[in-house]
Amino acid sequence: MGFFPKTPQFFDLFEKSANTILRGAKLLEDFFADSNNLEKKLKAIEDCEHDGDQITHDTVEMLNKTFITPIDREDIHQLITEMDDILDLIYGTANRFVLYKVPAAGPDMKKVVQILVHAVEEVSKAVLRLRHMSKRPELILAQCIEINRLENEADEALRLAISNLFEREKDAIRVIKEKEILETLESATDRCEDVANVLEGIVLKNA
Repeated sequence: MGFFPKTPQFFDLFEKSANTILRGAKLLEDFFADSNNLEKKLKAIEDCEHDGDQITHDTVEMLNKTFITPIDREDIHQLITEMDDILDLIYGTANRFVLYKVPAAGPDMKKVVQILVHAVEEVSKAVLRLRHMSKRPELILAQCIEINRLENEADEALRLAISNLFEREKDAIRVIKEKEILETLESATDRCEDVANVLEGIVLKNA
């Protein structure tokens, strides 16, 4: 790979990562829709997570071989790794659900999943606009604001879900299991907000 000119392949990899995260979020939504074929659904999410790991690896490898980058090296590394974290937490959520043998997801858990999917959709849209950020930077910034709003909504949904869980469930072990799954879901929305913060910084520096 040559050192010049600035390589556009980083944007290709960002877009691949964004599409993979969105695929993972949609698979997670389907995973929680019902309790049928959970092992098969988990395998699909795991495969998606492995795809995300490969994209992250390819990005870091390209970063190490490229002298001139289209945006700051630190921003490239932070963006790709934090996007990958979202996918790791998506898989971690589904994996815990199967591992802990939770019989079914209740409406509160599905609500947090739904908010996460919406946040990932906004992350994906914002990342796909990054290549041409100088044309309409305000669109990316508006999506960053929406991602932050959704993260706050997820916080509130988590608090309500945990409150309802303690009120409804008498089995302490099940409370611990479901609480951990809910918190892993909410951590994924936190990572969406982290990605939004990186995107906002990139736009303000480069657009």
